[in-house]
Amino acid sequence: MSKELAKRSRALSYWLRHAPEQGGLTLDPAGWATVADVLAALAREGLATSEAVLHAVVEENDKRRFELSDDRSRIRARQGHSVEVEGSWEAAAPPAVLYHGTVERFLAAIMREGLTKQQRHHVHLSADFETAMKVGARRAEAVILTVAAGRMAADGHAFALSTNGVWLTDHVPPRYLACKDQS
Repeated sequence: MSKELAKRSRALSYWLRHAPEQGGLTLDPAGWATVADVLAALAREGLATSEAVLHAVVEENDKRRFELSDDRSRIRARQGHSVEVEGSWEAAAPPAVLYHGTVERFLAAIMREGLTKQQRHHVHLSADFETAMKVGARRAEAVILTVAAGRMAADGHAFALSTNGVWLTDHVPPRYLACKDQS
């Protein structure tokens, strides 16, 4: 993704997931904003954008963080919200193992308390090691945790799968976590 698209992507992530009011946006209950309003907000920030460029931001985002409505008149973040939205995440049975990327400084608390959603709606988990590695490496050297998701589901914990492949759950208790050997 080019620098110019990345600037727009960061603004969209912030507005559509955490602070729509900062972009002058109003999200509907499912988290959708109109494309017209988003284009106007980007222009006010000095990031003038055409619909074609906005579509490129959606399509080229490596995490597939955004989606457009079928008629392309609305846009939303797929998950990761700290603002209240009624998600349309599909309940799903997870694979036996999922992964979570973090950094060393959080490891002791995670192993004591488990993975918590904090200000977000869900804990985010990856189906593959490489994605978890990228997520963890955003802050420092990544530490990868394996999550016994199959056992969790068998024990009654609910999982959902977002449309971009991110696995979601409310909490991962410590007994389902193990530190993945990175060597």
